[in-house]
Amino acid sequence: MTVISLKSAQVNEGLTLPYAEAGYPSGTPVVFVHGLGDSWWSFEPLLRRLPPSLHGYAPTQRGHGDAGRPADGYTPDDFAADLVAFLDAADIPRAVLVAASTGGIPARIVAGSHPDRIAGLVLLGVPGTFADHPAADAWRKSLDGLADPVPRAFVEEFVTGATAAPLARGFVETMIEEGLKLPAHVWQETGRGLLDADLGATLAGILVPTLVIWGEQDRFLTRDDQRIILDAVHGAEFLPYENTGHAVHWEQPERVVADIAGFAARIIRPGTT
Repeated sequence: MTVISLKSAQVNEGLTLPYAEAGYPSGTPVVFVHGLGDSWWSFEPLLRRLPPSLHGYAPTQRGHGDAGRPADGYTPDDFAADLVAFLDAADIPRAVLVAASTGGIPARIVAGSHPDRIAGLVLLGVPGTFADHPAADAWRKSLDGLADPVPRAFVEEFVTGATAAPLARGFVETMIEEGLKLPAHVWQETGRGLLDADLGATLAGILVPTLVIWGEQDRFLTRDDQRIILDAVHGAEFLPYENTGHAVHWEQPERVVADIAGFAARIIRPGTT
């Protein structure tokens, strides 16, 4: 089992982002990007399973977990800027980005705008669009109604709804506790930023190798939604996981790690990043 180290990075005018680091120094750098309501803990099941070929970094985004909480700055572009700043602060010249759920929106902005820094992009249950999405209006209304303290029931439903099969209760409790660390305004401003963004524009200009992984039992995203990404990103690979829900990396961490390692081996020549 890989040892996980907890560190912190100063980015963007003193903003502190905690991050977890695991793996082997000679491995390909892989930066994991979590979605709304999560933290670096979202990738703990992957980090502790990393093979010798990978070196993982999992930052906690602004406003989430134990990261700094600016009064504003919660649009996808803000999170993308933080991600580039994190690469600089952690001295990562070039990496494979692995993004889950809504974390894929800033990740693909960075992949399109900084191809010199991104060797490849892996999207785990990432939305293609929220336009005409049947759950978008309901999600917006639920966010608008939030107030501090954020109800535990809201976060628990958010976490447990992400999988098709039950998870270990200890991990579920950890993710609920991480979600409860977000004040209402972070949930609201991050959610509104995602819902109001032109997600199609965030797919423009992605030229790096891309792998799209999606659970066939995803309650939020359909195969047609994933087709939007595949049609926009030339040459993107598609791996559907049977009997798996939205958070594929929680339900099938061994398979996800193996697929990430295989993808990295295919796209990166020996001796390069």
